[in-house]
Amino acid sequence: MKAEVRFIRAFHHFNLMKWWGDVPLLRQDITPDEAKTIARTPKAEVLTFILEELDAVAAVLPTNTAYSDADNGRITKGAALALKARALLYEGNRMAEAAAICEELINNQAQNGTYSLVPSYSNLFSNQNVNRKNNETILALQYVPSLRTWGDYIDFAPISAGARSNNLSPTQELVNSYIMLNGRPITHAASGYDEANPYTNRDPRLRATIVYDGYQWENPNGSTQTIYIKPGTAPAGQAANEYSPAGQGTATGYYWRKYWDPNSTAPGFSSGLNIYLIRYAEVLLMYAEAKQALGEMTQDVWDKTIRVIRERAGFTDPGAINYPGNTGMTELIRNERRAEFAMEGIRIDDIRRWRIAEDVLNGWAHGAKYGDPSTDNGYLRVQLRQFDPNKHYLWPVPPSERALNKNLSQNNGY
Repeated sequence: MKAEVRFIRAFHHFNLMKWWGDVPLLRQDITPDEAKTIARTPKAEVLTFILEELDAVAAVLPTNTAYSDADNGRITKGAALALKARALLYEGNRMAEAAAICEELINNQAQNGTYSLVPSYSNLFSNQNVNRKNNETILALQYVPSLRTWGDYIDFAPISAGARSNNLSPTQELVNSYIMLNGRPITHAASGYDEANPYTNRDPRLRATIVYDGYQWENPNGSTQTIYIKPGTAPAGQAANEYSPAGQGTATGYYWRKYWDPNSTAPGFSSGLNIYLIRYAEVLLMYAEAKQALGEMTQDVWDKTIRVIRERAGFTDPGAINYPGNTGMTELIRNERRAEFAMEGIRIDDIRRWRIAEDVLNGWAHGAKYGDPSTDNGYLRVQLRQFDPNKHYLWPVPPSERALNKNLSQNNGY
């Protein structure tokens, strides 16, 4: 239990460090008076503390196979190692260390825990897997149906499925990132992409993640309904999901599918599904990214990582699953992470650690092609974003905190 608490403390420090850089390092409990005087610790020292803590607890924590089903959800040795790999990968200059930890998790499962991919990507986020002990879960936020639940989905789902509004709409940029079944991006001349039928022959993870116009939504009773989103296309009485700039429905022309729980209860779509924090697919893609950064990407690495992830997703075309050589491999791996972990909270960290925010978080975020044809080819302008690389890679220390503690310094530019 002490090791589990130390893991949580390290995880919190890691998340704080990602957003603020230098943060107060708390090695022990502090008094209220000390909280008003403690200064920020340099990021490098905080990182060293995190890595040393994860090493220490990994030596103590049981593996996932050592826990009984009744202890499903407890923190494991594998979780400590995977979090350490993530922390090292995010630094960008410690890829060899990150790769070595991933190799341990992939190749030495007798010592570190048994992990594998759940056979179905879509079922991975359903009650068939997420609340049961499965080998893809390395760390998940635990919920219990009817006892400890979350209700956010009431603002994510299609309105006709029982949602009250929509405030988390996938963007057109995310939809565009899903490759074709032949492995090519939609921008490739030979991809076969048809803008008039944009959701045909796409990465199966698109359907498992995002609800688009014409989507066949599965109701809790086993029946289905067609989700009409394009304005003016719904039959009489079925227009609740249509895009409208004045409505409560989707702002982008898309709804959220991932984590839909048909067993959720009223009121508020109360769901008992666990939320993944770290899963084995991330270990595989961290390994692929680290090996590519080291100049060590090979067919063997590809087959152990991206190939098996794509096969699990439902790809069968050789163009998607066979090793393509290393041309464009860095971008391919980055896009694979985007598709695999969409809506799971990882993308923003990737954008920041790759230092691409000034490119992808500047300008308009778009929605489906339901707008003025003379503006952005008809793709909805949904949100104007601005990112200043000179300061926005770190958050400002809140003035309310600095008013309580005069020793807290401020990040540059604020």
